[in-house]
Amino acid sequence: MTQLGLFEQEELKQCRVETKTTVKLGKRSAQVPLVRRNREALAKLREILSRLEGKDILVSQYCDFWWYQRLKLQRLKVHWGSYFDSQDRPAVIVLSGTRNAEIRILYPERLYQVREQYYSKGKPYYLLDFWNGFYNHPVSTYQRHYDCLHLEAVS
Repeated sequence: MTQLGLFEQEELKQCRVETKTTVKLGKRSAQVPLVRRNREALAKLREILSRLEGKDILVSQYCDFWWYQRLKLQRLKVHWGSYFDSQDRPAVIVLSGTRNAEIRILYPERLYQVREQYYSKGKPYYLLDFWNGFYNHPVSTYQRHYDCLHLEAVS
């Protein structure tokens, strides 16, 4: 086994153990690797948005107390905002279209999963799941417990 040098940062990053988030439900608790799931979901989202950039998309969101359905963004442009700790985790993602239409995805660190489904016409339909723990015991008390954002290509 070789000795690591003081300035070999890449090898030190590979040796780190990721911390897990404690999620509670009633009296039980579990350790969930939310950071790893978030990093994988953001990488998949980055790939999907790069394919959709320049096209027309429909965006829908359903949550507890407000929703919008099939909001059209023409000629999609994606802006990745400032970054937290690394280039993998942005602080905000802005989806903008023509005529100053914008949707800001705040708190992308709560992105848990990106799913892809196909419907009758064979077009992909992307579902972005944001999860903040269970209703009575959220991970962050300042955010809702679950949201789902739907992206669909028009053409």
